[in-house]
Amino acid sequence: MTSEAQKRANEKWKAANKEKQKIYRYRSQAKKFINEFASQDDLFELRKMIDDKLNKMEE
Repeated sequence: MTSEAQKRANEKWKAANKEKQKIYRYRSQAKKFINEFASQDDLFELRKMIDDKLNKMEE
């Protein structure tokens, strides 16, 4: 069981870190999609997208 003080601290963190929460949620959804639902074609498409993104970051 979570104490009232911990609940308040959690809510305070959530309010101050909305962008981090969004990133964590998207990352989790991406992993779930890859591990549970993606077809081989999906994985090849994602690999290409990742490679393209990495190449742009190197430039």
